Parts: sequence; structure tokens; C-alpha cells
Amino acid sequence: MSTDDARNGSPSMHATTILMVRKEGKLVIGGDGQVSLGPTIVKGNARKVRRLAKGEVIGGFAGATADAFTLFERLETKLEQYPGQLLRACVELTKDWRTDRYLRRLEAMMLVADKDVSLLLSGSGDVLEPEGGVMAIGSGGNYALAAARALADTDLDAETITRRALQIAADICVYTNGNLVIETMDCER
Repeated sequence: MSTDDARNGSPSMHATTILMVRKEGKLVIGGDGQVSLGPTIVKGNARKVRRLAKGEVIGGFAGATADAFTLFERLETKLEQYPGQLLRACVELTKDWRTDRYLRRLEAMMLVADKDVSLLLSGSGDVLEPEGGVMAIGSGGNYALAAARALADTDLDAETITRRALQIAADICVYTNGNLVIETMDCER
């Protein structure tokens, strides 16, 4: 439990593994569907990966679901304000997230990408690009990241790498299941 959860006696929410792989002109973001409350799985088919900006952006979240939905809505607004400029929209969102009294209490992380750029966003002001085209977040993120990095040097395509790495994470992390949502995008021009 987190410190705040321990103080008020409520169990903390644990949820998810989100993985992004960009390889050979393909972008894939995948995530599992498990949401746990304390020792109980409360939902097994949550959809934590979705398309934004009329399908031009793919995003996935880890953390509190309501907080993530709020951030997705804010990102959509920034993308309308800065069309075709994912990096700028994300920088503007994280500025707000870090400085706004309400937003800075939101507990979530996001992976977002379009045909040109892949980014990790956090409430501490991080806007990070992945090394080697692979990045992961969530309770099983490190397991998926390690598996995807190991598979990235093979002849497997981005979607196969994503599926295999997420399955490995699901086999290891008790807060991750094998009910996957996968979104893909062709990045070749």
C-alpha cells in the first residue's frame, strides 16, 4: 500500500503492463486488461490502450483509471490545440500536469506515439523518448521491457515482440493478465 492508502486504510489499486515497440516501420502499443484492488482482481478486461486524435495517436496508461481518463481528455485537447505536433502537445500537458493543483494529484503514467515520435509521460514532468524503440510502464513494465529488448534483435516483427513480451510479463507479474489489447500503426511514409 502507498502511504496515503495505509493512512486511510484502503487498499491500493495495482494495474497493468503497457508496452510500446517501434520496429521496421511499425509502431505497436499493447497492454493487459487486469485491474486489481488489494489482493482481488476486480476487472480482467479493462481497455488501457486506445487511439486518440482521430486515430493518429496511440496511447496506453498505467495507474488510476479515472486519472488516466482525465489525462487522455487533456491530451486530446492539447492535440486539437497543436494538431500534428504530438511532442509539443505532450510537453504542454506535462507542464499543466506538474503545475496545476488538481492535475498534480493524478496518479498515472502514459505511453503515447504517432507515426514519428514515441513518448513516456509522467506527472513529475517527464517527457521521454525510448531507447532502441522499446518502452514500458506499469507493474509488469520492467518484465515486458526486458523481454521486448531481448526479442528486438531477432527477426520478429513489432507486434509479435509486443505480444510475446506482454505474455512473459503476465506469467511473472501478479498484477498483469494475458487479456491483451494491441493497437498498431504503419509508420513508413
